[in-house]
Amino acid sequence: MENQNLSIFEGVKIRQIEHNGEMYFSIIDVVHVLTDSKDAKRYWSVLKVRENQLTTLCSSLKLTAQDGKSRLTDCANTEGVFRIIQSIPSPKAEPFKMWLATLGKQAIDEANDPELLTEKQIQLYKAKGYTDEWIERRIKTIEIRKELTNEWKNRGVKEGQEYSILTSTIAKGTFGVSPSEHANLKGLEKENLRDHMTTLELLFTALGEELTRDETTKIDAKGFNESFDAAQRGGYLAGKARTAIETETGKAIVSKENFLSKGEENKELKEGEKE
Repeated sequence: MENQNLSIFEGVKIRQIEHNGEMYFSIIDVVHVLTDSKDAKRYWSVLKVRENQLTTLCSSLKLTAQDGKSRLTDCANTEGVFRIIQSIPSPKAEPFKMWLATLGKQAIDEANDPELLTEKQIQLYKAKGYTDEWIERRIKTIEIRKELTNEWKNRGVKEGQEYSILTSTIAKGTFGVSPSEHANLKGLEKENLRDHMTTLELLFTALGEELTRDETTKIDAKGFNESFDAAQRGGYLAGKARTAIETETGKAIVSKENFLSKGEENKELKEGEKE
């Protein structure tokens, strides 16, 4: 799933999305910043007609609109945005170029220093209203997940379908339901399931994947089939711990609770109209 984000330039939000390994920016947001236009959408439409070569710089990507819905939006990568800026007379053009350059440097720094990226994730979750306890648990699941996928990669497991099968196997063993069933229980559609887990669900997600990594190294798994055996074992052990706790407490770990029901505003997007 493509990762969406927001950055701020002079108090104005610029929507971003990672696409094909690059960061793309909402052109309408860029136009709004540069022109202060009350109808940036119309300004961009007129500009596209006047300079139709600009359309070759665009990709239609789904971004969250002000009403919270998903809409296909004209976006451009950094190079494309620099070209579009040349067609918009604005005293903010040079400061905006400097801002884009700073964002690019930030991305490089984060790639070289994972702690910077972690801090960025923490701030994003805080901005969405998550509690410190939940954020701490979520960041831990991300770290454990990364360690597990590194093991898979080093052992010849292919990204994509094979990762997905192994992940689903661990989750089914841990929770007794598949990820899709778990998401349905929470009333989710395209949202990230882990971003809507309770702290206990996150704890058991981490436990299942940590036990799987331990089992993977213990049997020195090679390739998908042996990694699948380790995933089954890791999920089984985590599930056994879950049922023991549920028996003792009389409460189910798997919960219908999700962050949407708590009034989260930055929802993952549904299929929608074009902006």
